[in-house]
Amino acid sequence: MPAGTHLSLDISTLYLVATLAAALLGAMLLFFWRQEKIAALGWWGAAYILGAASVALWTVGGPELGWELSLAVNAVGFIACGLMWDAARAFHGRPANLIGVIAGPVLWIAAVVALDPIDPELRMIIGAAIVAAYAALTAGELWRERRKSLRARWPAIFVPLLHGVVLMLPILLGDLYRSADATIMAQVWVAAFAAELVIYAVGTVFIIVMLVSERTVSAHKTAASIDPLTGLLNRRGFSEATSRMIEREAKAGRPVTVMIFDIDHFKSVNDRFGHATGDDVLQVFANVVVASLRITDLVGRVGGEEFAALLPCSMDEALVAAERVREAFETCGVAIDDVPLETTVSIGVAGGPANTELEVLMASADTALYQAKRGGRNRVEAATEQPLSLEDARRKMIRTAAAPGEKAAASHAEALA
Repeated sequence: MPAGTHLSLDISTLYLVATLAAALLGAMLLFFWRQEKIAALGWWGAAYILGAASVALWTVGGPELGWELSLAVNAVGFIACGLMWDAARAFHGRPANLIGVIAGPVLWIAAVVALDPIDPELRMIIGAAIVAAYAALTAGELWRERRKSLRARWPAIFVPLLHGVVLMLPILLGDLYRSADATIMAQVWVAAFAAELVIYAVGTVFIIVMLVSERTVSAHKTAASIDPLTGLLNRRGFSEATSRMIEREAKAGRPVTVMIFDIDHFKSVNDRFGHATGDDVLQVFANVVVASLRITDLVGRVGGEEFAALLPCSMDEALVAAERVREAFETCGVAIDDVPLETTVSIGVAGGPANTELEVLMASADTALYQAKRGGRNRVEAATEQPLSLEDARRKMIRTAAAPGEKAAASHAEALA
């Protein structure tokens, strides 16, 4: 049997394998789209199904499809490529670009009709250029997310680019392609494209699964760090975020300041008006704090009616900001059945030099908050003593708590600390 026959059979087999793989993977993506309600999965699934149908008809029918049907089959394939691009847009929250999706098929039909009868080589080059353009757009859409920490980003960009490069080989190697061995070169390229199509179909779905999985993990991690009622950081999220900020400010040698807010008489609000009203008050206060502080300041809900903020600034600046929060909450205008509700907050503020531990700042600010409560509430109090490190604070606590007759035991405990 001639060598060319073997090559033709291998190419057809590869295309059929790619078709079956794309169809199955497309069905899988559509299934997960229905389950997970992720729009991008629906776009990707539709693209795979249309692409599989186009390749199957082109492989089985070949020249017997006729001019009109062949034109339509190729147009469907280009629509599938456009949907891949739109899926990448949808995955990153961007709107669908249906004009861009149909631009490729329209350009293809216009070129083939205008140049009829068109040279087969030129026909293939135009088609390859359109698919390569969609592959480049898909890679570019993924590259837009370069600021995100997606570990799967680089293969997600590399795979569509590789697909585009393979398609552009007849153009990039035009002189060689049009040499005396043009027929052999065309067969080699078609075989290479068939093999690459299988890899592209399977590899792209693998990358899609990686991207969606990492996005889901990231969303769950974010949800675990956010207070669902106020939308602020919860205690865990606040602790993690402030640790990073303290470390960054310490490297720059800048001070940080902590505020602790406690809504006055909040328990009585719940007792008199119910927890729904209490939740409304908490949401109002969260909005007041966010509006009164800078975008660079970190704010979290660390208890029932207790909130905290970390500001990369000096104590004097923080005291001004704290007064701004107190005044804004006092005049926020919360009313129940048209009756104004008194809304006040007590605030403790503590600042420290670079690299002061968060626990120390929080403890110092909590002491200042206690003083504000004892002083009549609805006031801002600053910590009077410079915060100590955790080690120094532990030693001071031991010395303060020790009675005169317990000095020896205290010294022993201090030595162990």
